[in-house]
Order: sequence, then C-alpha cells, then structure tokens
Amino acid sequence: MSTFASASAVPLQTVGGVVDDIVRIAGVRFLGVLAILLFGILLAYVTGTLVHRLLVSVGVPEAIEGTAFERTARDFETSTVEILSWLTRYFVLGISLFAALSFAGVNYADRFWGLVIAILPQLFIAILVLIIGVVVGDKVELLVAERFRAVKLPQVNLLPALAKYTVFFLATLVALSQVGVATLALIVLLGAYLLGLIVFSAVAFRDLLRSGAAGTYLLFTQPYSIGDEIVVGDVRGVVQEFDMFVTHVEAEETEFVVPNARVLNKGVGRVRR
Repeated sequence: MSTFASASAVPLQTVGGVVDDIVRIAGVRFLGVLAILLFGILLAYVTGTLVHRLLVSVGVPEAIEGTAFERTARDFETSTVEILSWLTRYFVLGISLFAALSFAGVNYADRFWGLVIAILPQLFIAILVLIIGVVVGDKVELLVAERFRAVKLPQVNLLPALAKYTVFFLATLVALSQVGVATLALIVLLGAYLLGLIVFSAVAFRDLLRSGAAGTYLLFTQPYSIGDEIVVGDVRGVVQEFDMFVTHVEAEETEFVVPNARVLNKGVGRVRR
C-alpha cells in the first residue's frame, strides 16, 4: 500500500515541480501576457464570427448585391461581410495586444494605452462608417438609376452619380467627426457642399426641372391621353406613354421622346378622327 502511494506521488510532484520551474523561469507577468493574447485571439475569432452571422441573418449580402464595392471585394475573392467581420477581429486583436503590453509594463505603455483607448474606438467607427457609406452610396446609385431608367433625358444620367457621391460625402464627414476633426469646420464644409450642389443642380437640371413642372401640370390637366394622336411643333404621332418628364410619341416607325417643357412651350394639338 505504501509502495503504491509513494509511486503515485512521484509524478504529481514532478508535474508540480515542472509548473514551478516554468513560473520561476518565465515569470508570472509573461504568463499573464500569454494568457491575455490567447484570450484575445479566441475573443477576436468569436466576435468576428458572430458579426458575420449577424450580417448574413439580416440580409446584408442580398441588399448590397451588385454594388461597386461588393464587385470589387469579389474580385479579391472576398465580400463586404467578410471585410466587416475581419475588421472586427483586427479591432479586438489590437485591443488585446495593447492590453498585453500594458500588463507587461512596457515603457510608456500606460500613456500609450490611454491614447489608444481614446483613439482606437473612434478610428474603428470611422473606418466602419466609411465602408458603410461606400456600400450605401453604391446601392443608392443603383436604386436611383433604376427609378429614372424610363426617363430619356441626358441630365438624368447625372442623378445616380450625384446621389452616390452625396452619400460618400456625408459618410466622410461623419468619419472625420469621429477622429476629432472640428465640428465647425465640418459644418462649413457641409454648407459649402450643399450650396455647390444647389448651384450645380440649378444649372445642370434646369431643363429637367422645367420638364418636371410642365409634366405635373399636364398630368393634372390631361390635355391628351395614351392612344391620342397629337401634334407638338413638327412632331406628329400617337401618344404611347407619358410621365412627369417626357411624352413618348410614335410616328410610323419612329418614336419621339418629347420633353414636357417643349410640349408646354410649343403647345399641343390633338388630332380628331
């Protein structure tokens, strides 16, 4: 009995001695740093996986399908959802690394840690806002292009790009505000952008706005309807369709797209049969 007890105690004492030797050689601080890093890696993986699953579950991949950012990500054999999940992982890993350095007592680590705590979350949010702004801007461009696809006016081609870059600009302003850029400067920049946008719209979309106003008047008064034969200036044909901006008139094998502003300016005559 005593022989068995003494024999079984030897491995336990050996294991305990090995642990004591590791602690004595490596030091408690080193083991603490190692534990923090291992926990950070595990937490980063779990957090990134949860973010990926959350984005997929709410339908983000389907919502951003076809956007320029998503196509670019596909070219690099990744996706927007993967980029966001890996960005989350790197953020958690960065926090873990700085926590480990602080625990290790690296020179100036406390000051650096305080600086990181103050800046890193805002930087992470700024990058996230920029990515979301790019994705949302691309999606807005697709939606606007789809909405005005039936409008056959040259100025309409500018609307999708204008909507996209407006979203980009607003996202950039939000991102800059997160990294500490003066709010007053951002307000002035936003005001200058809106003023430039108004001036540009007034010049570039003057005819479009006039056609829209004329189309609103025509839709209310309805001087002609689909199937009527009308004359507008030197154009004569049958009305195929009309909306707020243009009227489609078919004459023999030719279809004319007449801006509603021209209809109102030239006057419209309805041919009686």
